[in-house]
Amino acid sequence: MSSHREAPEISKDPNADNTDVYAFVSPDAPDTVTLIANFIPFEIPYGGPNFSEFSDDVLYVINVSNAGDAHADVSYEFRFTTKIRNAKTFLYNTGPITSIDSPNWNRPQTYCVTRVVRSKGKYTSTVLGTDLLVPPCNVGERSTPDYQETFGAASVHALKGGGKVFAGQRSDPFFVDLGSVFDLAGLRPLNPAHLVPLPVMQGMNGLQGMNVHTIAIQVPKTDLTVGNKKPTDPLASSSVIGVWSATYRARGRIFDERTRRFHSLGGRAQVSRLGNPLFNEVINPMSVKDRWNTLTPSQDSEFAGYVNQPELSGLLPALYPGAFPNLDAFNKSKKPRTDLHAILLTGIPGSVLGTFTTYTGPVEADMLRLNLTIPPTTDPQKINDLGVLGGDPAGFPNGRRVFDDVTTIEIRALAGLTLPLTYPNYKKDDILGGDALRDGTTNTNAALLPAFPYVAPPASGYLTTPPVPAVS
Repeated sequence: MSSHREAPEISKDPNADNTDVYAFVSPDAPDTVTLIANFIPFEIPYGGPNFSEFSDDVLYVINVSNAGDAHADVSYEFRFTTKIRNAKTFLYNTGPITSIDSPNWNRPQTYCVTRVVRSKGKYTSTVLGTDLLVPPCNVGERSTPDYQETFGAASVHALKGGGKVFAGQRSDPFFVDLGSVFDLAGLRPLNPAHLVPLPVMQGMNGLQGMNVHTIAIQVPKTDLTVGNKKPTDPLASSSVIGVWSATYRARGRIFDERTRRFHSLGGRAQVSRLGNPLFNEVINPMSVKDRWNTLTPSQDSEFAGYVNQPELSGLLPALYPGAFPNLDAFNKSKKPRTDLHAILLTGIPGSVLGTFTTYTGPVEADMLRLNLTIPPTTDPQKINDLGVLGGDPAGFPNGRRVFDDVTTIEIRALAGLTLPLTYPNYKKDDILGGDALRDGTTNTNAALLPAFPYVAPPASGYLTTPPVPAVS
């Protein structure tokens, strides 16, 4: 979760596995948008001697749709190149890595960024940066001392035409009680109410201390809009962009004995994608998850039925008997979940939200939708990690900030909290009247940065304490 190991086949290919996508108006640079895509789930900080890295044979892409048809109108493509400096050692580093270009780092990576624009059926590519340096993984006190001070600013690069970019290891900012939610959808604070009751417990953040590999890019808003126009009307669909990430692998590869490297063959195929958090994770049934990963958002009408009748909404009354009587009655009516359909597949019309819209048009597509005219919420008293549900219009599902509690938001939406958006006479169950319905976790991950790339530095291999095994 959010999209960590969400489909059978991509779970076998972590380097191409999208884990989370974020899109928000930059709080410290409000004329820009920050797009973040994370990859490689559940990186153990001390997982050497071959530490996690981007793959040379994977094309990483962040897509933006701005024309309402759920096709990529602006794409940022990232290609990585890995070198071995010393062919005679197994070591990741042969001494302290005291700079991003230190000769002691034996397996450095560089990357290039290409912007691809679709206009009237034609594609124009512009290289925004080449030979950009990736920081090393955070091995430990001896190998990567003073990690953020040494590699923080050095790993943020300016882009041709404006903007900045980062690619490298970061602390996973997502938080959720994995151990409980995958155990028959358990929510520890509600343990006694479960069909298989257990004592009340505080939720445990299963991603605490884990790392990911992050690609983050910050660009002017006008780089993402039709005609490069500055959006001004919060109720206009032209002010809304749809965002998703995707990865592509070569259809085949061969080991070259001469170069002692693998070489790609036969063109590329999409193997993973991600827009809204938890879509492929808990909306799609297992039988279609791998197919979903190969398609584009414009083809998502095929999966609309799973949004209209979500399995988890049906499971909640069964797993928590008596806690969701109104939801149970609604489920039995077989009425479609038009609220979820709007949130996840078309965006929410301005007639529902009132002051702004996330509606991109009638095309059913899983994209993270962001209204570019909504300013970032910077007043600490007004920031709410429940986003729009918490009265903070700058948060999910209007884009997604790195700290948004999307697990709680989506659990409550699936439980019926958002049903009155499209069924005004629906009465929410009492359990939704307060703050009871959540997995019980708090954001115990590393503290986020106040500026780009916002995601926290990675956990150190040396300093991270291994988990304590527990067996019932």
